[in-house]
Amino acid sequence: MTVATQVDVGVCTYRRPGVADTLASLARQSLPPGVSLRVVVADNDIEPSAEVRVRAAAAAHGLDVAYVHAPARNICVARNACLDAATGDWLAFLDDDETASPGWLAALLDEARRGDWDAVLGPVKAVYGADAPGWLAAGDFHSTAPVEVAGRILKGYAGNVLIRRSAIAARGLRFDLALGRQGGEDDDFFYRLTDAGGTIGFAPDALAFEPVPPGRASLGWLLKRGFRTGQTHGARLMDRHRGAARLAQIGVAGAKGGACIAGAAASALSPRARSRWLVRGSLHAGVVARLAGLRELQLY
Repeated sequence: MTVATQVDVGVCTYRRPGVADTLASLARQSLPPGVSLRVVVADNDIEPSAEVRVRAAAAAHGLDVAYVHAPARNICVARNACLDAATGDWLAFLDDDETASPGWLAALLDEARRGDWDAVLGPVKAVYGADAPGWLAAGDFHSTAPVEVAGRILKGYAGNVLIRRSAIAARGLRFDLALGRQGGEDDDFFYRLTDAGGTIGFAPDALAFEPVPPGRASLGWLLKRGFRTGQTHGARLMDRHRGAARLAQIGVAGAKGGACIAGAAASALSPRARSRWLVRGSLHAGVVARLAGLRELQLY
């Protein structure tokens, strides 16, 4: 006998017409037997600008969609609105500029059951336009996949993830409003999940696609993102280290940043390799900046 499973998919949107394509990809999901899909769209605009587009897409594709107006121009307000509106066994997140492969949700659920995980991440494959620099596309700098530390995934991202709702409720997890305009709110959310004993798995076949807009197809944007990621990690280190221990962490991050600068210099003739070293160095610079008490960069 198949056990009925309800999955809510949260889609936070802000003035992106492409959300209609996101919803269309959710309507094309090949759902396993007994699995029902409901979509929660949280509109983060001051005015409910996405409502007409969302309701039209829902009707066109026969999707069960709950539209929620969550104004504030703060992504955490929208993400928390999805948490509040969800009623299913599982809550997934997909960004409003992403599209899911037909087997996306089935792959996430299969891995969740196989590993008995509290959350499961899928890969996000960047799609570069014809005008993107060759080194950028060749290096695939914008695609996303989890990082393991000592065999464990300690943090996640909200662009392609499935979370057990009972794991959220048991730990009282919310997205931190203070991070809603600078980024890193998903790193922080999943760090708190794993710090409280939660587990995260990875489903490589749960593929989502994300186009890279011209405004992000540059080394400058990558450096800012790396710096912000470093600040998020630095804030975590601040909570765990005081006094001399914090100074030691600054020294470690500074040394790593210096090594990255040396690597970039040694790779000066290769734009792809040089840029990878520089982006990694910007992350360590962000760690140093946050540990030193500098104000966090607002990326969005």
